[in-house]
Amino acid sequence: MVERIKTFFEVQAFGVCDWMGDKMGIKSANIRLFFIYTSFITIGSPIIVYLVFAFWLRLKNMVNKQRNSVWDL
Repeated sequence: MVERIKTFFEVQAFGVCDWMGDKMGIKSANIRLFFIYTSFITIGSPIIVYLVFAFWLRLKNMVNKQRNSVWDL
């Protein structure tokens, strides 16, 4: 049951922790824990940072999908 819940949230997440983990060479689980712990300590302000990163990544992916090649014009 816990594994199903964990898988659901990992699939539905925006991919911010995975992206940051790839860029920094850190496990994405450690980054998720960092966001969770700092959210409790600072009363939710890292959630805003997470959502900004999610918006930025989604925008970056949309731009990359639209411009595949110069010859597609």
